[in-house]
Amino acid sequence: MTALDLSLLPDSAHVSDGGRLAIGGFDLLDLAEVHGTPLFVYDENHIRERCRQAVTALGDTAVYAAKAFLCRAMARLAHEEGMRLDVSTLGELAVAMAAGVPPERLVMHGNNKSDTELRAALDAAVGVIVVDSFDELGRLQQMVDSTNQEPPQIMLRITPGVEAHTHEFIRTGHDDSKFGFTVSSGAAAEAVRRAQESPLVDLVGIHAHIGSQVFRAESFAEAVEIVAGFTGPRGLDELSIGGGLGVPYVAGEAAPTISEWAEVINVGARRAGYEGRLWAEPGRAIVASAAITLYRVGTIKDLPGIRTYVAVDGGMSDNPRPVLYGSGYEAFLPRATRAERPRRVRVVGKHCESGDILVREASVPRDLRVGDILATPVTGAYGHSMGSNYNKVLRPPVVFVADGEARLVVRRETISDLLATDVG
Repeated sequence: MTALDLSLLPDSAHVSDGGRLAIGGFDLLDLAEVHGTPLFVYDENHIRERCRQAVTALGDTAVYAAKAFLCRAMARLAHEEGMRLDVSTLGELAVAMAAGVPPERLVMHGNNKSDTELRAALDAAVGVIVVDSFDELGRLQQMVDSTNQEPPQIMLRITPGVEAHTHEFIRTGHDDSKFGFTVSSGAAAEAVRRAQESPLVDLVGIHAHIGSQVFRAESFAEAVEIVAGFTGPRGLDELSIGGGLGVPYVAGEAAPTISEWAEVINVGARRAGYEGRLWAEPGRAIVASAAITLYRVGTIKDLPGIRTYVAVDGGMSDNPRPVLYGSGYEAFLPRATRAERPRRVRVVGKHCESGDILVREASVPRDLRVGDILATPVTGAYGHSMGSNYNKVLRPPVVFVADGEARLVVRRETISDLLATDVG
């Protein structure tokens, strides 16, 4: 196997003459010594550049999908770069508010918002609430009526019937989905009618989302045409196509850039004759390739004639995507970034599950040894944000690096943190 494809690394990646990798001006091995492992390392300027691309392409309706990765530093960064933020739970709303993001710059999502979450969104006066069901629409109207609050601006989430070419667990635009009002059944049209006739909500537009990790740009154009054909005749001036733009995780994969994606969305709108404002919610495309996860190798177990297992000190608790979706990743040694990787191994975690696999078929240098720092690139999205305390492991820290400075933005959990909610 050849050396690592360096295009999978963050923008600021620099390989020294000796083969050691630095991000944002910091040697990764030094960062591992300071902060321990597992460790998420994010290239801050990489994230800022992707935010700027989104704002340049989409303007004021570029929305960062916070579920991809969220902490106060990330929320603040996205806001500083001109993006709105979409949040989908009380916790995400709280983090964004704690970061100082003005509530009018927030979009509140969720297919099953609790009364507490709806009240919090109303009390904070978030910019837009995306309504997902008739039940939610009714509850929202009752809350506004009982409190005499100003009618909130809402969008209605619809399912346009587009089959995105991605894993079935992250397809969301087809009719058989837990999300939104279906166009084909007439539910979407009925939801528009009810919302437009109600004085308790201000319907401003329609939201759709076809899925995640979608490489085929034309799928988004098809979705825009369908949604625009539904939205335009109803006098609605805002149309959100959601997010879902894919990113390359392994050598040989390719995806449209944020700018190319935005152009495809605009082409679809023009074909449909839609003249309103277009919204989009990139998340993975903003942060995925900005980060690398560092692990320390603890065990190398060679099973002759079967395979070699390389066990590291993290696993499905910090990156559940391989377990959930069969997602592929690369692995390499930051001490020898350009090295050939002829050895085939399976990189596994430390959890009590046979399925605790990080890289099913990893290529690594022949001299990989216990104690090495092993890295997986493109881990900035849906790793830390989907992390857990399975087996009561402590969730890893996050470091932002840029221009010769490194700052800890999420500290490593402690045993005290773990016991704090256990009131036994």
